Amino acid sequence: MDIHLHHDHHDDHHHNEEHLENSDFITDIVIGMSDGLTVPFALAAGLSGAVASNAIVTTAGLAEIIAGSIAMGLGGYLAGRTELDHYQAELRREEEEVERVPEREKQEVRDVFAAYGLSKHLQDEIANELAKDKKQWVAFMMRYELGLSEPNPRRATHSALTIGISYIVGGIIPLLPYFFTNTPTEGLYYSTIITLICLFVFGWFKSKMTGQPPFSGALKVMIIGALAAGAAFAIAQAIGHG
Repeated sequence: MDIHLHHDHHDDHHHNEEHLENSDFITDIVIGMSDGLTVPFALAAGLSGAVASNAIVTTAGLAEIIAGSIAMGLGGYLAGRTELDHYQAELRREEEEVERVPEREKQEVRDVFAAYGLSKHLQDEIANELAKDKKQWVAFMMRYELGLSEPNPRRATHSALTIGISYIVGGIIPLLPYFFTNTPTEGLYYSTIITLICLFVFGWFKSKMTGQPPFSGALKVMIIGALAAGAAFAIAQAIGHG
């Protein structure tokens, strides 16, 4: 039986990579926007209960947005680098094992196909065919034995920028009303309306993307944001009058 495993995977690989990149991009936006809408909103609400100047709220809010976006972006960058470093370490280990213990690696290929119910004859055929091309052999082991796909080497940088920018965009929304109102109390009133609407819309799309019920998911995101801001406001009021 002639088995050809070396056909061109370029189109499939390009499609899968594009799909994964889009998925990662959306995930990063969700991470950045989620915290961006919630944390500066809660901070501004807390300050509204403690200070009498919109300038203090906007200055502190902008400082938090800058610091938060850098921290979030750095977290995304480190996560991306860790994923890439892990893949490369496992790749080196597989390359060494293919050279050092090829028969054991062949058996691991057989085990993969045995789990799918293929006959011993086919397991041997596939293992021998793969062994002819060590690069393809290692690629097979990475994907089907270890379940690892090669990360985009630019993933860490892209992730940092996407999360950081999304955080800034999300954070500006609750802060905007304070630039156009006279008192923090008035600013908080409009900020609450605008931010809760944005949290609901954001929660709706987030739930749709993750396959959750959109309305209940949107409501949950909105309530969490409202509780965080309400708690910050209440604590600031209590300390201010304590």
